[in-house]
Amino acid sequence: MRKYSMFLMSVLIVAGCTTTQKAATTGGLTGATLGGVVGHQSGHGVAGAAIGGGAGTVGGMVVGEHMEKKFCPVCGRVYTEDVKFCPVDGTELKYRQ
Repeated sequence: MRKYSMFLMSVLIVAGCTTTQKAATTGGLTGATLGGVVGHQSGHGVAGAAIGGGAGTVGGMVVGEHMEKKFCPVCGRVYTEDVKFCPVDGTELKYRQ
């Protein structure tokens, strides 16, 4: 039951976050878990979790930063995901692919 309550708490915490924050959180949790498992095999579980968590957070931020960008197909300017239309020419923004 504790596993499910921790998962639910994690979901609620990131519900209002930006794409970058969600990706960083997911990357950090995944990295810490995997790092802890690998570190446990060599007798350094806590250190492995810390290193994996840090690396996962940075990796998640990089991925999230790339994901949340939109661009204007007319002028080429780049904006965050909360902007719907280009402030310069009014064109609807598109997500990067």
